[in-house]
Amino acid sequence: MPGPRRIALLGFDGVQSLDLTGPLEVFATASWFCTQRGDAAAYTTEIVAPTARPITSNSGLRMVPDRAIGAVRGRLDTLIVAGGSVERMVADRVVRRWLVGQARRVRRLASVCSGAFILAEAGLLAGRRATTHWAGVERFVERYPDVDVEADAIFVRDGDVYTSAGVTSGIDLALALVEDDLGHAIALQVARWLVVFLKRPGGQSQFSSHLAAQAIPPGRLKDLPEWIVGHLREDLSVDALAARLAMSPRHFARVFRQESGVTPAKFVERARLDAARRQLENGGLGFEDVAGRCGFGSAEQMRRTFTRHLRIVPIDYRRHFQRRAMPPPRRDRPRDQTQKPEAVRPAVAAATRSGSPLRNRRIA
Repeated sequence: MPGPRRIALLGFDGVQSLDLTGPLEVFATASWFCTQRGDAAAYTTEIVAPTARPITSNSGLRMVPDRAIGAVRGRLDTLIVAGGSVERMVADRVVRRWLVGQARRVRRLASVCSGAFILAEAGLLAGRRATTHWAGVERFVERYPDVDVEADAIFVRDGDVYTSAGVTSGIDLALALVEDDLGHAIALQVARWLVVFLKRPGGQSQFSSHLAAQAIPPGRLKDLPEWIVGHLREDLSVDALAARLAMSPRHFARVFRQESGVTPAKFVERARLDAARRQLENGGLGFEDVAGRCGFGSAEQMRRTFTRHLRIVPIDYRRHFQRRAMPPPRRDRPRDQTQKPEAVRPAVAAATRSGSPLRNRRIA
C-alpha cells in the first residue's frame, strides 16, 4: 500500500505563523483520525526553511524547522509556501531555484496569503489563475501582470497549483485538500474538531456583504447597510434608499460612497450576489427562486451578474461549490443531534479517551 502523503510547509523569518500552523494542524488532525479508525496515517508533515536554524515569525513566535530546503530528500506530495513579510524570500535566488525544482516533482504546489508573491517571483504562477491577501492584490497585479488574479477568492485552484487568500484561508485550503484526498466525512470531522467551518458562510469569497455592512461606521448611514443585506427583495434603488434616510438622492449617493467606499448600486449588487452564492451552495432551490429571494429581477439578470463579477454562470457555480449532503442518520439508532457520521464515530470516541490528536512541534 502507498505510504502517507508527505506535506512540507516552507517557513522563513517574518513568516505569518498561522500560515504554517493552520494547515499543519489540519493535516495532522486528519492523519490522526485515520489512525484512530484503524487506517494508516494519511500524512506526514514537516516545516522546511532556507536554513535549519530556528525561524522567528512576525508575531515573535520561534519555530525550529525539521530541515533546511537543501536537506530535503525524496519526493514531496504537497508543498505549501507560507506568507508574511516575504520581501527577503522574494529576492532569494536559492529559494526560487529550489521552488522551481520542486514544482516539477510535487503533486501539488500551494501558497497561503502573500506566499503567492514568492511563487510568482519564481515564475510558477505565470499564465495561471491565482489569489492572495486582499490588501496585497493591487501590488500583486502591478508586479505580476502575467497572472490572472481573482481578487476576492478564498482560494483558487489552477491545475495542480493552489493559492489562497489571507491567513486563515490556509485552513480553508488545507481542508479542501483533505476533502480531495480522504473524502467529505473526514474533512468535516477535522473542521468540527478545530471548530472552524468546512466551507465558511461567505462561500468562496474573501468578502461577505454582512462583514462589509458591519465595517461601515454608523454615522449618517445609521444601520442602512445592514438593513439592505437583510431586505434584498425590497426596492433598493437610490431613490428608495435615500427616502429612508430623508435625504435627496444625489446627497444620499454622495454620502453612501464617502462612508462605504462604493456606490449604493455597487453595494446592493454585491450583497445580492453574495446571497445568491450562498443559496446556490446550499442547493434545493431553482434558479428563478434564488433570483427572486435575492432581489434579482430574473434568473437571466442573476446570470449576467454572475458572469460579470465571477466569470461563471450560476449553473456552473452550483456544480462546483454546492455542499454535498451528509448521509442520513441510521434508523436503528436514536436520532441524536450529536451523532457523527458512521465513518468517523469510532474516531470521536477514541479522541474523547486519548486527548488531543496533534503531535508536538518543537518550539524554540
